[in-house]
Amino acid sequence: MPARKPDTLVREFIEKMSGDILEDRYRKQVEELIRGHAGLYALYDGDTLYYVGLATDLMRRMKQHQNDRHAGAWDSFSVYLTGRDEHIKPLESLLLRVFQPPGNSQGGRLPGAADRQR
Repeated sequence: MPARKPDTLVREFIEKMSGDILEDRYRKQVEELIRGHAGLYALYDGDTLYYVGLATDLMRRMKQHQNDRHAGAWDSFSVYLTGRDEHIKPLESLLLRVFQPPGNSQGGRLPGAADRQR
Protein backbone atom coordinates (compact mmCIF):
# COMPACT_ATOMS: atom_id res chain seq x y z
CA MET A 1 0.00 0.00 0.00
CA PRO A 2 1.49 3.40 -0.97
CA ALA A 3 2.30 5.82 1.80
CA ARG A 4 -0.34 8.50 2.31
CA LYS A 5 0.77 11.99 1.40
CA PRO A 6 0.52 14.45 4.26
CA ASP A 7 -2.27 16.97 3.96
CA THR A 8 -0.98 20.36 2.90
CA LEU A 9 -2.68 23.71 3.16
CA VAL A 10 -1.22 24.99 -0.13
CA ARG A 11 -0.86 22.50 -2.98
CA GLU A 12 0.45 24.84 -5.70
CA PHE A 13 1.12 28.53 -6.06
CA ILE A 14 2.28 31.26 -8.39
CA GLU A 15 3.50 34.55 -7.00
CA LYS A 16 3.85 38.11 -8.19
CA MET A 17 2.69 37.46 -11.74
CA SER A 18 1.93 40.47 -13.91
CA GLY A 19 -1.79 41.10 -14.30
CA ASP A 20 -1.09 41.53 -18.01
CA ILE A 21 -0.74 37.76 -18.45
CA LEU A 22 -4.50 37.50 -17.87
CA GLU A 23 -4.97 39.43 -21.12
CA ASP A 24 -2.15 38.20 -23.34
CA ARG A 25 -0.98 34.99 -24.94
CA TYR A 26 -0.35 33.27 -21.57
CA ARG A 27 -3.98 33.54 -20.48
CA LYS A 28 -4.76 29.98 -21.60
CA GLN A 29 -1.91 28.53 -19.51
CA VAL A 30 -2.96 30.51 -16.44
CA GLU A 31 -6.56 29.38 -16.91
CA GLU A 32 -5.43 25.76 -17.05
CA LEU A 33 -3.56 26.21 -13.77
CA ILE A 34 -6.20 27.98 -11.69
CA ARG A 35 -9.69 27.66 -13.27
CA GLY A 36 -12.01 25.75 -10.96
CA HIS A 37 -9.47 25.63 -8.14
CA ALA A 38 -10.15 27.04 -4.71
CA GLY A 39 -7.66 29.09 -2.78
CA LEU A 40 -6.36 32.42 -1.59
CA TYR A 41 -5.16 35.23 -3.79
CA ALA A 42 -3.40 38.54 -3.32
CA LEU A 43 -3.46 41.60 -5.56
CA TYR A 44 -0.51 44.01 -5.55
CA ASP A 45 0.04 47.59 -6.59
CA GLY A 46 3.75 47.49 -7.34
CA ASP A 47 5.31 45.84 -4.29
CA THR A 48 2.47 46.88 -1.99
CA LEU A 49 -0.21 44.41 -1.01
CA TYR A 50 -3.50 45.90 -2.18
CA TYR A 51 -6.14 43.20 -1.63
CA VAL A 52 -6.48 39.69 -0.18
CA GLY A 53 -9.30 37.29 -0.93
CA LEU A 54 -10.41 33.73 -1.27
CA ALA A 55 -12.35 32.06 -4.06
CA THR A 56 -13.73 28.70 -5.07
CA ASP A 57 -12.82 29.46 -8.71
CA LEU A 58 -9.69 31.60 -8.76
CA MET A 59 -9.75 32.36 -12.50
CA ARG A 60 -13.32 33.60 -12.40
CA ARG A 61 -12.51 35.80 -9.41
CA MET A 62 -9.40 37.26 -11.05
CA LYS A 63 -11.48 38.16 -14.14
CA GLN A 64 -14.05 39.88 -11.91
CA HIS A 65 -11.34 42.01 -10.31
CA GLN A 66 -10.26 43.23 -13.74
CA ASN A 67 -13.69 44.85 -14.17
CA ASP A 68 -14.95 45.71 -10.68
CA ARG A 69 -14.05 48.56 -8.32
CA HIS A 70 -10.50 47.19 -8.09
CA ALA A 71 -9.84 47.48 -11.84
CA GLY A 72 -6.71 49.53 -12.44
CA ALA A 73 -5.74 49.50 -8.75
CA TRP A 74 -3.49 46.43 -9.01
CA ASP A 75 -0.86 45.29 -11.47
CA SER A 76 0.26 41.87 -10.25
CA PHE A 77 -1.15 38.93 -8.34
CA SER A 78 -0.35 35.76 -6.46
CA VAL A 79 -2.57 32.70 -6.13
CA TYR A 80 -2.31 29.83 -3.66
CA LEU A 81 -4.28 26.71 -4.64
CA THR A 82 -5.79 24.82 -1.76
CA GLY A 83 -8.35 22.17 -1.19
CA ARG A 84 -11.77 23.12 0.08
CA ASP A 85 -10.46 23.32 3.60
CA GLU A 86 -12.06 24.56 6.79
CA HIS A 87 -8.94 26.64 7.52
CA ILE A 88 -9.15 28.85 4.41
CA LYS A 89 -11.63 31.40 5.76
CA PRO A 90 -9.80 31.86 9.10
CA LEU A 91 -6.51 32.15 7.20
CA GLU A 92 -7.96 34.89 4.99
CA SER A 93 -9.27 36.67 8.11
CA LEU A 94 -5.86 36.48 9.74
CA LEU A 95 -4.17 37.95 6.66
CA LEU A 96 -6.72 40.78 6.58
CA ARG A 97 -6.13 41.57 10.27
CA VAL A 98 -2.34 41.48 10.01
CA PHE A 99 -1.84 43.34 6.73
CA GLN A 100 -5.00 45.50 6.49
CA PRO A 101 -4.78 45.86 2.69
CA PRO A 102 -6.28 49.16 1.50
CA GLY A 103 -8.47 47.45 -1.12
CA ASN A 104 -10.33 45.35 1.42
CA SER A 105 -13.29 47.10 3.01
CA GLN A 106 -13.95 44.30 5.52
CA GLY A 107 -11.65 43.27 8.32
CA GLY A 108 -11.22 39.64 9.19
CA ARG A 109 -13.32 38.04 11.90
CA LEU A 110 -11.95 35.22 14.01
CA PRO A 111 -14.99 33.37 15.38
CA GLY A 112 -14.22 31.33 18.46
CA ALA A 113 -10.96 33.15 19.17
CA ALA A 114 -10.63 34.99 22.48
CA ASP A 115 -9.53 38.63 22.35
CA ARG A 116 -6.98 38.86 25.19
CA GLN A 117 -6.41 42.59 24.82
CA ARG A 118 -9.26 43.27 27.23
